[in-house]
Amino acid sequence: MKTIDELLAEGVSGKRVFVRADLNVPLSGDVITDDGRIRAVQPTIARLAGAGARVVVASHLGRPKGAPDPAFSLAPAAKRLGELLGAEVAFAADTVGASARETVAKLSDGQVAVLENLRFNPGETAKDDAERGAFADQLAELADVYVGDGFGAVHRKHASVYDLPARLPHAAGSLIAAEVGVLKKLTADVKRPYVVVLGGAKVSDKLAVIDELLGKADRLLIGGGMAYTFLHAKGYEVGISLLQKDQVETVKEYMARAEANGVELVLPVDVLAASEFPDLKGKTPAEYATVDADKIPADKEGLDIGPKTRELYASKIADAETVFWNGPVGVFEHPDYAGGTRAIAQALVDSSAFTVVGGGDSAAAVRTLGFDENAFGHISTGGGASLEYLEGKTLPGLAALEV
Repeated sequence: MKTIDELLAEGVSGKRVFVRADLNVPLSGDVITDDGRIRAVQPTIARLAGAGARVVVASHLGRPKGAPDPAFSLAPAAKRLGELLGAEVAFAADTVGASARETVAKLSDGQVAVLENLRFNPGETAKDDAERGAFADQLAELADVYVGDGFGAVHRKHASVYDLPARLPHAAGSLIAAEVGVLKKLTADVKRPYVVVLGGAKVSDKLAVIDELLGKADRLLIGGGMAYTFLHAKGYEVGISLLQKDQVETVKEYMARAEANGVELVLPVDVLAASEFPDLKGKTPAEYATVDADKIPADKEGLDIGPKTRELYASKIADAETVFWNGPVGVFEHPDYAGGTRAIAQALVDSSAFTVVGGGDSAAAVRTLGFDENAFGHISTGGGASLEYLEGKTLPGLAALEV
């Protein structure tokens, strides 16, 4: 995989360099609530601009349905990128139309432009190779060189991720190089004990990675909504907690395999249970009870791991040499149910292990709860991409850069 260092050594001054970034940031109206992904790609963009490239940045944001939608505009991200760069960033009102062509044509050496949301074009995510390729052809007309640095999208076979690199000289940006380097530490020559913490809402989202980790990890700590399917599989009453009944038999099989393989699979021993889901907008105080995990009342749902589980999980992390964490272990968006996720983050900070926060909601939780990002070994920008890499899958965006 060619690196940005090699690209810069060859010289990029005066060249139009297309940077496929991941600016898919959470918005409240037009206000960015977490700019972590913009800050992560900023060094690559700054290096290219500093070397005299005419930088054309493209990304997706959200899930628009192949047509322009103001709610998913990249304009706020372009503005924030300009603030981080300390320089004006031009913004094209479309992706491959008249505005994009004019904006790119006006760039001088060292200047940066951001194109409007790639997913406003149906060709970006098309299943049809020809349709996707036709859109990639249009994107290729805007550039001389391609740099892939949107790690959060490399597991997608999309035009800007998979097809475009085949049409231009290409290299991997600093962020993708760093992400791949970190993930290799989780899959080859892993320092042990290797502890994996998995949370999030649905166990079905994590089945493939659990399947893979049962042969690689020393301990699996399960939390979040997915934990209740495991507890149900043990025969426990889980009340109205999130439960995927269609996955119970699979979970039972995984628990049996974990025991057979000597993998310690750790489940909550207590939870915070309530009669209703909390108000995440007003964040009004919630009423809940702390109950043992095998005694959840039939009319209540578990919304966070309890204090005994927090201590248990921290003790399971304390002697680790490598820790990977993906998925909050409670409804961290509400202060009354953020304690479990905060405890996991603190355990990683306190650990001497190489710690990786696996993107998505986990990364957002770390920042929302006020932790210093530098206290962790690495915070990934791509939750789904990280999981698929750990599953052993070929990621289309990485494969395209390796050709």
